[in-house]
Amino acid sequence: MSGTIDHVSLPPHHPLVDGRTSGSALVRAYSGDRPERPPVWFMRQAGRSLPEYRESRAGVAMLDACLDPDLAAEITLQPVRRHGVDAAVFFSDIVVPLRLVGVDVEIVPGTGPVIASPVRTVDDVARLRDLGPLDAERVAPVAEGVARTVSQLGSTPLVGFAGAPFTLAAYLVEGGPSRDHLAARRLMHADPAAWAALMDWTAEVTGAFVAAQVTAGASAAQLFDSWAGALTLADYTAHCAPASARVLAQAGALGVRTVHFGVGTGELLVAMRDAGADVMGVDYRVPLDEASARLGGRTPLQGNVDPALLAAPWEVLEAHVRDVVRRGTAAPAHVVNLGHGVPPDTDPTVLTRLVQLVHSL
Repeated sequence: MSGTIDHVSLPPHHPLVDGRTSGSALVRAYSGDRPERPPVWFMRQAGRSLPEYRESRAGVAMLDACLDPDLAAEITLQPVRRHGVDAAVFFSDIVVPLRLVGVDVEIVPGTGPVIASPVRTVDDVARLRDLGPLDAERVAPVAEGVARTVSQLGSTPLVGFAGAPFTLAAYLVEGGPSRDHLAARRLMHADPAAWAALMDWTAEVTGAFVAAQVTAGASAAQLFDSWAGALTLADYTAHCAPASARVLAQAGALGVRTVHFGVGTGELLVAMRDAGADVMGVDYRVPLDEASARLGGRTPLQGNVDPALLAAPWEVLEAHVRDVVRRGTAAPAHVVNLGHGVPPDTDPTVLTRLVQLVHSL
């Protein structure tokens, strides 16, 4: 994938339209053009590993922080200031769009998102529909947070962020985090009508959430499928990929490049790319040259430094990063990232040093 992309659907003040980010290393790499040096950013860079984040978040619940435009903008900017990364990623959470439409969801410390009333039947899905759409008024705190962030980023692009429809659906069905997502997979096959209705709803909500971030100034969008690795290829292709394809198409139609990333999804790489992604994020389990071979050598890649090695001696981490960058040359372009998110106990100085290393290569 390469070539130009049409930005006519974006507002005139958008950073891709007025030129602030259109020539950035990240946007070039996402478009299949290999910059002079590899761009680098980190999933979950805006968050728990930074002391300034912990200070900003003191006494503020996670979802409240995500929906405070000034605080979300400040947290998003912190790793750009500290590490010199080539992109910001908007500070949010996978379940934010659920909260915005009125689903009773809380992020419980030590547990994660917890849904008060799990969705298990067609009637349950109908009750979600009764909540109404994720319209401009409801998503306004997120759009405002993006706009305030972009106004301070200059030429550094912002990556919009959303959980993929399957991951949202899995949280809704399970009622919270799950190891095997048995309830979600059971519903998929035991009540296909309920499952199809649920995926239709999560695709609609996710699409609106991504579109709001892009229109407000995000220069790219990443769809994060945390739990797709629990699925077989056949189940993903038949029951989940069409919903993700709707979201990716909606973002692409607005005029931005899209990234598709999943955890434990090495066997799904081609199906996830074929859902309509411009760039494939690769987790730490599959070497980038192998991932590129599976994808036919024509898809830009993002990844895939092993987060565990951030705590290793520097010489071990350095050798690993150099190997990741070397393997990334098998793809048309490569954005260096982690093969999952930044662990909360990571020493921030290691991330800064890693950025400097990548920029020196």
